[in-house]
Amino acid sequence: MVLENLISPEKAENKPALMIFIGFFYTSLAMFLSYYIFEAYSSIFMIFLATLAAAPTIYRLMKMEEQKDLTDMEESVLLKEHSKALQSFMYLFVGATLCFAFWYVVLPAGISGTLFQSQSTTISSINGRTVDTASISGDVINPLAVFSKIFFNNVKVLLFCILFSFLYGAGAIFILIWNASIVGTAIGSFIKASIGTLLMNTCGLNAGTAFCAVSVGIFKYTIHGVPEILAYFIAALAGGIISIAVINHDFASRKFEHILLDSADLLMLSIGILFVAALLEVFITPALSIDKSMYSSCLGMFSCSLA
Repeated sequence: MVLENLISPEKAENKPALMIFIGFFYTSLAMFLSYYIFEAYSSIFMIFLATLAAAPTIYRLMKMEEQKDLTDMEESVLLKEHSKALQSFMYLFVGATLCFAFWYVVLPAGISGTLFQSQSTTISSINGRTVDTASISGDVINPLAVFSKIFFNNVKVLLFCILFSFLYGAGAIFILIWNASIVGTAIGSFIKASIGTLLMNTCGLNAGTAFCAVSVGIFKYTIHGVPEILAYFIAALAGGIISIAVINHDFASRKFEHILLDSADLLMLSIGILFVAALLEVFITPALSIDKSMYSSCLGMFSCSLA
C-alpha cells in the first residue's frame, strides 16, 4: 500500500514526532473518504479506515520490539528500548486526537454532527454512567466510588487492548484510534462551546482568546488522558510482542521465556500507570477547576473576563 510506506518503522523510532503528522494525515483522509462514501455510518467507518492505514506501521514497530526481546539485553535496557516505540505510538495518538478535535471545530455543524455522531453519543453515555454509579450523599459524590468505576472500566479497555493485539497483531490500534476520536470530540466540543461563549461576550474572539479556548480545552483532557493512553499502548505492545513470538518461536525456548518476562513487566507497568491516571482523573483534575478558574486566568492575560 502507498500509505504504509509513508514512514518506515526505523524512522518512526528515530524521529517519533513525525508520527503526529502521519496520525493527522491518516485520520483526515479517513474522515474525508468515510463521509463521502459511507456518510450515514461515517463516525464508525473513519475509525476503520484510519486503523487500516496505521496498522501496518504499528505491526512492523511491534515486530522490531519483539526482535529486541531475542537479544540478551537486561530488562532495564530493554524497557528503555521499548520506550522508543511507545513514543511513536503516543505521537500517532496525539496526531489523530488533534485531527479529530480540529475538524470537529472547523467543520459546519451538520457535517461534524454526522462525522462524530457515535463519539458524541458515547461521551454522553459515559458521563451519565459516571454520575449514576457514584455513591451520592446529598450533593456530595463519593470519590472512591467514582475512582473504582473509572479504574475498573479502564482496566477492561486495557484487557481488550491486550486481546486485540494478541489475536490481530496490531489490532489494538482500532481501540486506541477510537479513544482518540472520543478525546478529540470532547476537546473539540469544549473549544467550540468556549468560542461560542466568547462570541456572545464583550471579550470577542481574537488570537489571544482563541488560544485560551484551545489550550484549556486540550489541557483539560491531557492531565489524566496522557498516562491513560500510555498504559493502553504499553499493554498493546506487550500483547503484540507475545503474538509475534507465538508465531515465530518455540514455546519451550529460553528466548520465549525472556519474551514472556518482558511482556509481564510491561503489563504490570501499564496497570500501575492506569492506577495513577485514575487517581489524577478523580482527585487532581476536578481540584484544578479547569473549566472556571483556569479559563478565567488565561483570559485575564488578555484583559478579558467572562460575564
